[in-house]
Amino acid sequence: MSGVNLNSVVKKYGETQVIHGVDLNIEPGEFCVFVGPSGCGKSTLLRMIAGLEETTSGKIHIGARDVTRLDPAQRGVAMVFQTYALYPHMSVAENMGFGLKMTGHPKAEIREKVAKAAEILRLNEYLTRKPKALSGGQRQRVAIGRAIVRGPEVFLFDEPLSNLDAELRVEMRVEIARLHREIGATMIYVTHDQVEAMTLADKIVVLRGGRVEQVGAPLDLYRDPDNLFVAGFIGSPAMNLVEAKPVEGGVVAPALGEAVIPCRVPSHAQDLVVGVRPQDVQITSGDTHRVELTEALGGVSFIHCALGGQPKLIIETKGSHVEAAGATIALQVDPDTIFLFDKTSGHRLR
Repeated sequence: MSGVNLNSVVKKYGETQVIHGVDLNIEPGEFCVFVGPSGCGKSTLLRMIAGLEETTSGKIHIGARDVTRLDPAQRGVAMVFQTYALYPHMSVAENMGFGLKMTGHPKAEIREKVAKAAEILRLNEYLTRKPKALSGGQRQRVAIGRAIVRGPEVFLFDEPLSNLDAELRVEMRVEIARLHREIGATMIYVTHDQVEAMTLADKIVVLRGGRVEQVGAPLDLYRDPDNLFVAGFIGSPAMNLVEAKPVEGGVVAPALGEAVIPCRVPSHAQDLVVGVRPQDVQITSGDTHRVELTEALGGVSFIHCALGGQPKLIIETKGSHVEAAGATIALQVDPDTIFLFDKTSGHRLR
């Protein structure tokens, strides 16, 4: 297996720059997820690693090799796309072995590698079927099997689960995580779904506007976001972010009520944003906030509420008791659970 290193990588289309000097090191055997909103550059960056997009400037190394100007076939990567791209007239086994057949590998070697990949992906009983006889999840496993058969140094996944329904996405997430554990290969995975990123990744790269906002382990990004963007993007439901003003002894965030939240505020701070996770907001007796919507999911409920014209808040509660729409409640937060940000720069104040 090989790692991947990006050194000041830039991508331009004419005068338009879409990737801005990205530096990134992905260790051998690591599962790295590129995550961010649509248009942030995550798929472009993946395609640059694959060689499907030309790198305007900077260097890309896979292992010890500089692959920046190499053709895709010479890079030692295999890519799994959002669309399965299977040949409908070929069986599962033929689809999985087609790449090796085209490069002149012996039939016996192809059969052996297809059989091994089918065993890993639990496709043994489907090898003679055509793609039309498979479910969406099975077709995606065939596409992954086609990549495994090639024996690449690095696996690249470009939003491979986007076409699946919710239940199949969960199933395939488990399959891909198991696959990584079993074969231990370096994998780079693109998604806009931060839940996929959190559950699959060893390392998450959060992108916005072609720039890296933060890199780290999933729980590190969740517990210690560097800025407002990462704080609001990582976590489901998203972190509540509300404006606040410094006062003696702490801050006041009108959306949370008039009580002072005790905390240390840098002396230069003026316009602030307080962040608090939905599970860290407690409901207390009072009538300051009006419940607008309650999502009762069984063991957990999400209560959407607001105070006058202030931004809406989401509160996560456990158990079967829920607050009905139209009810009034009051809120409080533990000062130890809040995050403080500079409103202008978006930077975290620590």
